[in-house]
Amino acid sequence: MKSPEDAEKMMRKYGIPLPCQKIVKSSREALKFADKIGYPVVMKVSSSVISHKTESGGVFIGVVRGRVEKFFRKIMRIKGAEGVLVQKQVEGIETIAGGIRDSQFGPCVSFGTGGIFVEVLKDVNFRVCPITKKDARDMVRETKIYRILEGYRGRTYDTDGLVEALLRVSRLMVNEKIRELDINPLICSEKGVWAADVRMS
Repeated sequence: MKSPEDAEKMMRKYGIPLPCQKIVKSSREALKFADKIGYPVVMKVSSSVISHKTESGGVFIGVVRGRVEKFFRKIMRIKGAEGVLVQKQVEGIETIAGGIRDSQFGPCVSFGTGGIFVEVLKDVNFRVCPITKKDARDMVRETKIYRILEGYRGRTYDTDGLVEALLRVSRLMVNEKIRELDINPLICSEKGVWAADVRMS
């Protein structure tokens, strides 16, 4: 698995939006950065060996100023922790996007319902890279969560942003020597899309 820093660089290289974030190595640095970006923040374990941050107890959301240093220390006690990712908390619908290099079909891109229930709901579809804008739009529309994304109780979400993100993931998978990419969640709000958590190998 590639380091969190490498994964972040790859997202920036291909223009896949990230929340305002920074990997910090001390509680003082965590507090300083959280103060800078504003509260609430999300704090996550940063590690090149921990695949599932939530299961390891390494994710805290809605963190306010008085708890930053406490949660920093708690995260750093996790085996394999190399630092703490402090991230601006963004609200929206949790989707998942990613890529895999299949032995038969080559690079493929995936999209579906994200979050902690992704393995239970199994609402994910795939396309062989490179994909077109129509392919990307069809991938979004084929999911069960699209009924919410297209407009629910007067709220509409940035499905165009999801389409663009999938096109960029496709280009990444074609151009880079990446075996597997997992963006979960890829948060879709009314005004934007953000790769809130990225794993890459």
